[in-house]
Amino acid sequence: MKNILYLLVLLLILSSCSPSVRFSSNSSVGIIKGKGETLPVGTKLKGIASFYADMFEGRKTANGEIYSQGNLTAAHKTLAFGTRVKVTNLRNGKSIIVEVNDRGPYVDDRIIDLTKKAAETLDYIKQGTAEVELEILE
Repeated sequence: MKNILYLLVLLLILSSCSPSVRFSSNSSVGIIKGKGETLPVGTKLKGIASFYADMFEGRKTANGEIYSQGNLTAAHKTLAFGTRVKVTNLRNGKSIIVEVNDRGPYVDDRIIDLTKKAAETLDYIKQGTAEVELEILE
């Protein structure tokens, strides 16, 4: 009886360590909505973008990469790491493609946090935030 209990505990532990599949094929990536649903490539979302403060330079991002203001990366609350997103500033029409490698932003009304280089390219450094459209590319 004791051996069976140990075996059951071991099986429970091992099963909790198995990888889970969150995202399916190339046709859909990244946004986890509700109970693990994904939105297809080409999905567009609108919201407010901000950019990282200088104090994050050199720190690790949520996926383990070292953060650099000069890269074209972004933080998003739910998009899968590695998701490429086209971000368009709706005020001036300027666009850039970034890769998600971090979690955030942690301000309720914001949809994405970009590096300073990306924010400069979209021309909203002085304003601090911009209304943007996100398009999931891959």
